[in-house]
Amino acid sequence: MHRIKKIIFLFLFSLFFQPEYAISSPPQQIFKLRIKIENLKNSKGKLIVLIYNKDGTIPDKTFSKYYKKKIISIKNMTGYVEFDNLPEGRYAVNIIHDENNNGKLDKGFLLPKEGFGLSNFDKVNLFHKPNFKQASFLLNTDKIVKIKAIYL
Repeated sequence: MHRIKKIIFLFLFSLFFQPEYAISSPPQQIFKLRIKIENLKNSKGKLIVLIYNKDGTIPDKTFSKYYKKKIISIKNMTGYVEFDNLPEGRYAVNIIHDENNNGKLDKGFLLPKEGFGLSNFDKVNLFHKPNFKQASFLLNTDKIVKIKAIYL
């Protein structure tokens, strides 16, 4: 009798504690982020579009702390890009108007020579440097974000 109870126990244990029966968190929702870049001074070159998803990644002087990156063409002084399959969370967008197609933001002595932009910012200056908290927004539904290019 004891052996039968043991067999039943092992059978029930193996039935209910298989990985497919394990309790897990619900699947994370994913969303689409569409970005429209406006206020470009010309249609030369390409746009480098970077999205960030972690605190401390902005400012990003070397443009290397990004989560995802796309390089897109400019049409009629405007750019459009879409990022799919993004999990819910906070994101910030940074753009570079790479007019000479060298893959970076060209700078003069202190200031950029090419256009750039950041979500939640229409202008920046030397005394007010944006950070991730200021530039970020919550992505919890499909969203369209407009970025204005800034030229100094």
